[in-house]
Amino acid sequence: MSSKKTLVLGASENPQRYSYLAVQKLLAHQHPVVAIGKKEGKVHGIEIWKDQKIEKEIDTVTLYLNPENQKKYYDYILQLNPRRIIFNPGTENDELVSKAAAKGIQTLEACTLVLLSTGQY
Repeated sequence: MSSKKTLVLGASENPQRYSYLAVQKLLAHQHPVVAIGKKEGKVHGIEIWKDQKIEKEIDTVTLYLNPENQKKYYDYILQLNPRRIIFNPGTENDELVSKAAAKGIQTLEACTLVLLSTGQY
């Protein structure tokens, strides 16, 4: 299994949030994680950044923001040029899908937690 550096956009310190569980599961599957959220903090030892941190070699961006809150991240996400963007339930966004497609970025409407637990990540 190759590790896929993943940006969790909408990361939270709240254990009730799916983004929190995603960070936990990604780490358990040995995927390096970059976390960006509304508030700075830490989740499983990973720093949550508030600002749009430029990272190299992001394989996957997994979204935990509703489409309205994604808008301010469009340029940032596209600039990272990930291999794919995962739209978790509730984050589906045709506008971002077409922007990503124009750059040759694969998009997936799926649940990161399910992909990880079924070995499809």
